[in-house]
Amino acid sequence: MDVTVVLPCYNEQDHVLDEVERITKALDNSYLSYELLVIDDKSTDGTLAVLEEALPRFPHMRLMPFRRNGGSGTARRIGTAEAAGRIVVWTDADMTYPNERIPEFVEYLHEHLDVDQVVGARTTEQGTHKILRVPAKWAIRRTAEFLAGTKIPDLNSGLRAFRREVSLPYLRLLPPGFSCVTTLTLSFLSNQHPIDYLEIDYGKRAGTSKFHFVRDAYRYILQVLRMVMYFNPLKVLMPLALILLLAGIVKGTTDLFRFSLAITTNATLLFVTGLIIAAVALLADLIVRSRGD
Repeated sequence: MDVTVVLPCYNEQDHVLDEVERITKALDNSYLSYELLVIDDKSTDGTLAVLEEALPRFPHMRLMPFRRNGGSGTARRIGTAEAAGRIVVWTDADMTYPNERIPEFVEYLHEHLDVDQVVGARTTEQGTHKILRVPAKWAIRRTAEFLAGTKIPDLNSGLRAFRREVSLPYLRLLPPGFSCVTTLTLSFLSNQHPIDYLEIDYGKRAGTSKFHFVRDAYRYILQVLRMVMYFNPLKVLMPLALILLLAGIVKGTTDLFRFSLAITTNATLLFVTGLIIAAVALLADLIVRSRGD
């Protein structure tokens, strides 16, 4: 099979069929063989009933209901593992992404065999808490770009297509929440799997957002640091160690002149802390490079 579209759903009863129709219409009009894997993440409304009733209308749709809520990351991880398509597409069911362009993303991978993932880079921000989200996401994205060593136009876009075989070793790293898309991006980049970006419009959300700014932003930041630490810990730890070592040397040199060849406790602590962090960084790097995966 050419492609599997993984569509997690949680309390989307009012618009989920509109999204299913949009996706199936686009793929039916293409040359691609496909399946639409719809995962109901234990919705508390009538989403599952709506999908079950619609199954006969959509022969390419496969419904996977969860027995408990696992989060969008869990849904995408399990959906990717269960996918029959050589290419997997992730998207959302809230009408925000231009899912009619899914065939374009798949065809891009067919035409560019050197690319392992193509991501929809949003040109606008339409989410909730926009005043807080825009600067926060910009800062996190710039941090991720520095740590990954490459430009990332959109770090956490929910619309992407990638080669399933390439993604399999990284599925176990996916967290259960929203930051799973960030994790997949950084996993590919950290292992030199090429990613290209296509600009997309980002529409107004249908239904209620499941994003909680403080909780999910905190997890988002931690996941960026965790992923870079997992693949390249020197990038995170060594700059801090060198700053502390330099500060300790400067402070110690100043103390020699100010206190008659005596070095203060502060200077000693700065230098020793820098040494400890540098040792941890080298040990972490050794572990990463000796790891089997």
